Amino acid sequence: MPEQLDLTIVYESGEDGWILASIPEVAGVFSQGRTRDEARANVIDALRLMLSPAPGDIDDQREREALHLTIAA
Repeated sequence: MPEQLDLTIVYESGEDGWILASIPEVAGVFSQGRTRDEARANVIDALRLMLSPAPGDIDDQREREALHLTIAA
């Protein structure tokens, strides 16, 4: 059975007409854009970068399992 992860994008007015966007459920994921659509796209890119796997260390012998998330909205 598929599981769903629900996140929220929060929009705020920034300086000089910029729109700030953040995803409070994931610390450190925030961005901005000139429009709401641009801010949304940029914060989703920030989320992808935050969740991207770090390069593995050859000495790291921990077991791993791939987890695939789909962003749909």
